[in-house]
Amino acid sequence: MPLQKIIIAGLFCLTSFAATADVLLIEVIEKEPANNATGLLRPVNGVTMDQVVAQFGEPEEKFVTVGEPPITRWKYAEYSVYFEHNLVLNTVVNKPKKAATAETPVATDTPPAE
Repeated sequence: MPLQKIIIAGLFCLTSFAATADVLLIEVIEKEPANNATGLLRPVNGVTMDQVVAQFGEPEEKFVTVGEPPITRWKYAEYSVYFEHNLVLNTVVNKPKKAATAETPVATDTPPAE
């Protein structure tokens, strides 16, 4: 009987963790700026590589094509564009860079103890 209680408690914990993860992912997706002039304008699915360059300019970086079907990634300042063959498959907004975490010493008027 105690083993059953442990198993049930473990399953309950795992279930609640999974539900929390889903909520967090949804919140992150909802925070993504709209794909328009007031949000962050970026390429849409089905557009060709040539059309992306014509509308958004050359990317900062082009990554090597991988896999079958061939998937290519282009990195722009605020988003990355993924292509399958030469068509946009998806556009992902880049995460903002985190601020430096190094602590800066605080200046005090008191001289150090000797």
